[in-house]
Amino acid sequence: MMQPTESRTRDGGLLRVRLDVAYDGTDFSGWARQPGRRTVQGVLEEALGMILRSESPQLTVAGRTDAGVHARGQVCHADIASSAWQAVPGRSSRRPEQALVRRLAGVLPDDVRVTAASIAPAGFDARFSATWRRYVYRVSDRPYGVDPLVRSHVLRHDRPLDLEAMNAAAVGLLGEHDFAAYCRAREGATTIRALRALHWERNLDGVVCGTVEADAFCHNQVRAMVGALLSVGDGRRRVDWPATVLSRRSRDSAVVVVPPHGLTLEQVGYPPDAQLAEQARRTRRVRTLPPG
Repeated sequence: MMQPTESRTRDGGLLRVRLDVAYDGTDFSGWARQPGRRTVQGVLEEALGMILRSESPQLTVAGRTDAGVHARGQVCHADIASSAWQAVPGRSSRRPEQALVRRLAGVLPDDVRVTAASIAPAGFDARFSATWRRYVYRVSDRPYGVDPLVRSHVLRHDRPLDLEAMNAAAVGLLGEHDFAAYCRAREGATTIRALRALHWERNLDGVVCGTVEADAFCHNQVRAMVGALLSVGDGRRRVDWPATVLSRRSRDSAVVVVPPHGLTLEQVGYPPDAQLAEQARRTRRVRTLPPG
């Protein structure tokens, strides 16, 4: 595998290429490559290897998604030999960026698309340069359930939801906290996150949409927070309960992690080009909360 570099090169060596990706996660075992499993990373890397006629480049992603989770605005990067990049158009007059998107459309399965490709600015890292990720969780509380045409992207909830109560409860989760109560623990990984936004609204089709944005998310965080807020929305829990759970800093068995299919990664944000490298260095530091 090609090893990641700090920035794109200009001397005929490796070029860092940014890919914007969308996928339906229904039939994938998540983003990350796994032996014997169909994953988004595995499918994309195989397709890139076919087009570049080389060993498949390793992809670095903005945020790994779990099995069943979808993405509309995923971002990843690969370090590609300059000669292979220049050869992508073949005999066509298209730029390599345009040619790569078109050629990938011809070899990728229908449930994953590369929507854009570009040479990344110096200092860009799809994961560590990101400043925020935005997800939307979609729920239907209609008596008949979920519109069959969107059943793989919307959760059925069999009780009416009070969005005013859910939004009031969400306020107690905003800010920088240790979200250990809502995360599946991973050895050596911090659970401190800065939650920038969390709000609920009903769209024109009557689907309840929860938009959540943070600098990053730990494993299962979004789905656990959604589970807690749904229990407030249907009247099973008090408005202050999600914040009380957060303050305990330990997993609460009463918090239900909702199914993955209602969740979609919508967008990843990055700072101006001049700040990409510094943002990557800042993100790599292990965070702690101030005392008090």
